Amino acid sequence: MILETIQRTAAPLRQEVLAALRRAIVISEYKPGERLVETALCDKFSVSRTVVREALRQLESEQLVVTVPNKGPEVATLTPTEARSLYEVRGALESLAGNLFAERATEAQRGQLVARLFDIRRAESAGGAQQLLAAKDSYYEVLLAGAGNKEISGMLRQINARTQVLRALSTSSPGRSPLMLAELTDITTSAAITRDPEAARRACDVHASNAAEAALSAMESTPKPGHP
Repeated sequence: MILETIQRTAAPLRQEVLAALRRAIVISEYKPGERLVETALCDKFSVSRTVVREALRQLESEQLVVTVPNKGPEVATLTPTEARSLYEVRGALESLAGNLFAERATEAQRGQLVARLFDIRRAESAGGAQQLLAAKDSYYEVLLAGAGNKEISGMLRQINARTQVLRALSTSSPGRSPLMLAELTDITTSAAITRDPEAARRACDVHASNAAEAALSAMESTPKPGHP
């Protein structure tokens, strides 16, 4: 009975630490290339080293963390080639999601997508990068729910977690916001209003392609650690 109680308590604790670490990496509290010291994480979350190691192993399987010989775990750093590959997959998945949304979404979901677009416009006007990313995340939650394909949702969550820093760079690129709003308006119009699957697919493809180019350009111009 005691062992069963411990197991029931430990499992949620591992999930809490895993979720907290994943979020810290996604919002750049821990930056690419930064070491993740087990003892510091144990103190931060008030948990055992076993719990921390299990969370780090899971994040390594998600490619958010890498283990460097003689150094230990650190936040994974994307190369330009890896980033481009991820954006190519993201574009294909989002294009399929837009196509499926136009075919499958309910009236309520169509209305929600339009409402989320207005949320994005308000966030862009307010000028907060994190607020804008959160609004875009909510928009895509509706788009993916309306597409009715859980596999697409799962794959995109992992891709977006790995490219979150680049998403912030892309969004903040000079001149990107007006284009981004126009692209999302095209997606919303074709997917939720005219319900044209092929037009929705094309609009999603254009948005993903332009976001990739903006992110990769910003990535190349960002100083590397240790360089001016």
